[in-house]
Amino acid sequence: MLKINSGRTLYYGKGDVLVYRTYAEPLEAAPIPESPFVGEDNILFAHNIRFAVSGDALLTSFTDGDNAQLVATDSMKNFILRQAATFEGGTTEALLHFLAVRFMETYGHIDTVRLSANRIPFLPLPVPGPGGFLDNRLVYRRSYNDHAAAEMKLARGAEGYDLDEAWSGLSDLQLIKVSGSSFYGFIRDEYTTLPDAYDRPLFIFLDIRWRYDDPQDAIRPEAGKHVPVQQIRDIAQNVFYEFATPSIQHLIWLIGQRILIRFPQLAEVRFETSNRTWETVVEPADGLSSGVFTEPRPPFGFQGFSMTREDLIAAPEPAEGTVSSG
Repeated sequence: MLKINSGRTLYYGKGDVLVYRTYAEPLEAAPIPESPFVGEDNILFAHNIRFAVSGDALLTSFTDGDNAQLVATDSMKNFILRQAATFEGGTTEALLHFLAVRFMETYGHIDTVRLSANRIPFLPLPVPGPGGFLDNRLVYRRSYNDHAAAEMKLARGAEGYDLDEAWSGLSDLQLIKVSGSSFYGFIRDEYTTLPDAYDRPLFIFLDIRWRYDDPQDAIRPEAGKHVPVQQIRDIAQNVFYEFATPSIQHLIWLIGQRILIRFPQLAEVRFETSNRTWETVVEPADGLSSGVFTEPRPPFGFQGFSMTREDLIAAPEPAEGTVSSG
């Protein structure tokens, strides 16, 4: 019989499985200086899940058209939705791990499950209450802003299920800094038309991924080492605020430094950024004067960068006068 080997791609699955779970386990988090986040109630715990499986037993479905070992992707969707009701955790990573283990327990011929999720954020709405407005626990607003993400791979092992890969993430963060960013000193030759910029509004799209030194810390928030995506977001926006930076490359280096300092349980941080800086229509006289800008035209620049604990150095402090006045 043909076998799956390291050089063969073989998987199938279901994508865009929308799971709207209510009243999941609340999440608590230790505070950090850059963030007010200390937990969430998880009354709405919603995700868009992608779920894929592989295994030697599935090979004949490709080579011979034999469906005897196939779990229909519609059945996968139903499995995810039904099992989500019995999930007792409160993080995206724990949900993915739970679903993968349950699936391999149910279907013994599945060797590997690779799955990912984007959390669908809902924000509580303020309503009048005693002493002022307060966030209610009944009506929420769907948010299309940045959100948590996670991906992992579980494989059947000799003594259970091995967590081969586990990445947590923050997706679709969009930040604009109206002053305090520059870009100059780059190579100038016959191909260069970009002018030097000594103080520009900088608009970036940012995705951040991180992995733990011990992958189990990603799925066990009760152990106290789970890193909340909200605190990663707040670190990114605070570092953007604190430093006058000469490039996006240096900005993500500073963000990575701060993340690794705050969370020693993390082994690696990865960045994918896109430069969406606005085009200037009316040039401001200085950093606090009025200007007019419009959307940039494609193509867009991008950056990718990863950092491990070997890159960690003493935390830099903002230079005098670089912190934004706002």
